Amino acid sequence: MSTADKIQSSGDLTIEISPPSLTREVWLQQAAIRLANDLFKPLGHEVPKVQVSIGFASGGLRSSAIGQCWPRSRADDNLNHIFVAPSLNAYDTIDTLAHELIHAVDNCEHKHGKEFKKIALALGMKGPMRGASAGPVLKVRLEQILAELPPYPHGKLNAIHHKISVSRPPRACCEICGYKVTVPKRFLHLGAPICPADRVQMKELGNWANLG
Repeated sequence: MSTADKIQSSGDLTIEISPPSLTREVWLQQAAIRLANDLFKPLGHEVPKVQVSIGFASGGLRSSAIGQCWPRSRADDNLNHIFVAPSLNAYDTIDTLAHELIHAVDNCEHKHGKEFKKIALALGMKGPMRGASAGPVLKVRLEQILAELPPYPHGKLNAIHHKISVSRPPRACCEICGYKVTVPKRFLHLGAPICPADRVQMKELGNWANLG
């Protein structure tokens, strides 16, 4: 045992100190470096230095988001801060991390627009860009990287993300000119209004059954 592995008290007691275990954040940083070097750099995209942590997105469990990248302007250390949900297993974590690193490349400026899509498709992602994840080829690459990293030191948290359902208020639309208007609930019992332009009764849109 080396002197770095023990603490000697004033008596005869020796306390052995175990080497520090791999933390989740260290693992995430290692994963981010591998993704940057193995996937992004060959495509000509430089991933900046980032901070990666386990944590829910800003919407918490009320949101379906499983990852979030914050722009550098929001952090005192001028780095992108990425959060990956604790409700993910190892593969879903590295898949989500790859998605969030795309945001870090352009400092979250284009959200899921065409610039994001260009990088995502080049990496091999599929699906709607807001929830883009690895396609078959990229999935194999991610699994290879995962196999070469130390085991993910995390126990998946069994938490369910609930996406808030926002119902649109009742509206009315003129079938001739397309004019639309929102109708307050307290006036639903009066029926759809008359179009001010065409003088015809407008069509009901949405839930008019809930008269509140």
